Amino acid sequence: MEQRHYPDNKSMTMKTLQYLALLLSLTMAMASCSGDSFKIDGKLANFDSGMVRVIFPTDSGMVDEWVNVDNKGKFSYKGAVADPVIVSLLDSRSHLLVMLVATSGDHIKVKGDAAQPKTIKIKGSKVNEDWQLFRDEHATFYSNPNPSRLNAAIEKYVREHPADMLSTVLLMADYRDYGDGEKVNAMLKGIEVKARPGSLVQSFEGNSVRARGKGLPHIVTLTLLKHGGDFEEISLVDHMTLISFWANPQDNRSALINKLSGAGEDIRVIDVLTESDTLRWHQTIAADPKEWKHYWAPGGPLEQGVQLLGIKTLPWYAVTDSTGHVTYSGPNLDAALGKVTVKSEQ
Repeated sequence: MEQRHYPDNKSMTMKTLQYLALLLSLTMAMASCSGDSFKIDGKLANFDSGMVRVIFPTDSGMVDEWVNVDNKGKFSYKGAVADPVIVSLLDSRSHLLVMLVATSGDHIKVKGDAAQPKTIKIKGSKVNEDWQLFRDEHATFYSNPNPSRLNAAIEKYVREHPADMLSTVLLMADYRDYGDGEKVNAMLKGIEVKARPGSLVQSFEGNSVRARGKGLPHIVTLTLLKHGGDFEEISLVDHMTLISFWANPQDNRSALINKLSGAGEDIRVIDVLTESDTLRWHQTIAADPKEWKHYWAPGGPLEQGVQLLGIKTLPWYAVTDSTGHVTYSGPNLDAALGKVTVKSEQ
């Protein structure tokens, strides 16, 4: 009779454990690649701040997280979104490095020189690579302080590519002519629905640009970086608000602040820096004669509400009523204070 040799219990147990370990690792790997997850791997030369800030909107609010960068400039980030969103990468001083689009299942690669953010390249999905190609082809427009040529190039692309998600991305992230909300809204509606996911346009549509009076918009929220803190979503509903936008150097700042202080105790005043030099920001506001909340608008889709005001020069002032309707947007502080005084006396 043929003898059969069976493995002993010890070897059976070891093989079973190995099999279970392999099964578990495969399950975890599959889980990490499923659901709503995405991954960003980066390598940035001349990066000396130690951490990258990752910011993007979700249905439950703004995600704002810090990621360690090693001494070779490498970093990795995993996030979760159900639908496409624009992700902003900033350095530790909250200076914008680059923006990209992320959606479920994406593996995105970021590479370039942190000292020259416009040289940073994005790979990993069609919309990001198309965006990179557009940036490369219009590099001189992106570098020009006058945005008119870039705006014209974006308008042309949107007209010619209504079925392309990049049309939506360009309008939301790079377009700068938000003074005419009706025009932007018309361009958005010209993009096919499948190329215009709600997750990409939520910050624009959420601000409900409705022409009233002289075509001034209705702005529900502003998302700005609070001095000494994180990004904050500021509700403009239930408060009359006077917003002061400025850049260094601001002549007669103390006199302007004293004038703003006369708006009244029931009027909320928001002070917003609109330039990249945040070092001078800290120095300037430290000398302010009045304590109030200071914010910074770093650019991109995080400040689309600001773009809707059509700022053409600095300083610039805006007044919103308690419903978020903009009653004044312009360079004249006395005119802004006049709107505040009229409303408060009614």
